[in-house]
Amino acid sequence: MKLIVVTCLLLLSTGCAAHKPGGDSLTAAAHNDTAIITGANQTEKYIGLLQHKRVGVLANPTTIIGGRHLVDSLLQRGVNIVKAFGPEHGFRGNASNGAKVGDETDAATGIKIISLYGKKRKPSAADLADIDIMVFDIQDVGCRFYTYINVLRDVMEACAENNKPLLVLDRPNPNGYLVDGPILDMNLKSGIGQFPVPIAHGMTIGEFARMINGEGWLPNGLQCNITVIPVKHYRHDMPYELPVKPSPNLNTPQSILLYPSTCLFEGTILNHGRGTQYPFTVLGSPLLKGKYSFHYTPVSIPGMSESPLHMNEVCYGLDLRSYDTNLLRRQKRINLQWLLELYQAYPQKDKFFDRSQSKQMGNIDFLAGVAAFRQQVIEGKSAKEIQDSWEPGLSAYKQMRKKYLLYE
Repeated sequence: MKLIVVTCLLLLSTGCAAHKPGGDSLTAAAHNDTAIITGANQTEKYIGLLQHKRVGVLANPTTIIGGRHLVDSLLQRGVNIVKAFGPEHGFRGNASNGAKVGDETDAATGIKIISLYGKKRKPSAADLADIDIMVFDIQDVGCRFYTYINVLRDVMEACAENNKPLLVLDRPNPNGYLVDGPILDMNLKSGIGQFPVPIAHGMTIGEFARMINGEGWLPNGLQCNITVIPVKHYRHDMPYELPVKPSPNLNTPQSILLYPSTCLFEGTILNHGRGTQYPFTVLGSPLLKGKYSFHYTPVSIPGMSESPLHMNEVCYGLDLRSYDTNLLRRQKRINLQWLLELYQAYPQKDKFFDRSQSKQMGNIDFLAGVAAFRQQVIEGKSAKEIQDSWEPGLSAYKQMRKKYLLYE
């Protein structure tokens, strides 16, 4: 099928400051030649593609135009949205991490919502039968183990199989500056790793869709007919603060920027902030008492973490809530030092990566994407030695990635 990409971009000079998203008023945004304008906010570029069509929308709470949900805005503009699809956490974002989500009817609009995080992962032929065009608009955070790129692939596959065009409304990647980590060993393919990319892939959803098509990652040689509406005034190295939290446990700018580094702790026996109001920014365990003074107590939080690791136990460890994330931006590397330090401090090293101890733990092999990572930590390898082992795969990926970039 034909690959269509809207490429009219206005790029900023390299010296600009951080920017927050543009407002709901397109007229006001037009007078601000530096504000980031998401694909969704540029309605004049895609409203004509939706008029007189039966429209399906893959959406969640990040699917907004200014302060309003895209679905609500498009309905007001007369677009015929016949159904919506919801990923992990649901269409309105009220489901917890990893919780199965069922089909439902949206209370606000009466639109039928098909869950893609329950009994199925991609729309069926029956789901798409009464749809003329699909819209994909979800905020990603640029990590291999963040599941929205998997949903993107599944929706592209369904659209390609059923000859339905897909409109991708692009959004900035808040970790767009970062391309780092080992390339996934496809023998470790799982729900938290579906593509041969590093932990931090450094692409927007629109760019990743282009890469899925271009690298032939859809089965049976399928190609999805995609139209990408690019973000205006955006560069990959540009700081970007999300207007809406992308998921319940990424609830602060700090958590989003630390996520490529601290999510690796999901493969350890340490709590990484689940069960607190600051996930992914604190790290600890009851067994580290006496080695660290900072402490916190994870509790059950409905809608975030109902059964966190070490629930109701005092955990001691690292507080990264005030860590200067500009250091990450300057180094352009995942920070492995926190994991290496806490492994050395942990008294029961044979249990540090033992996922059999808790159903809340992930498998470090699947999170890192390579089996060697666990052994490198155990052997006391330095961060540099571990990162050096990611070559030449990481450099090869960076070169391949260039083919699909829409932004500097």
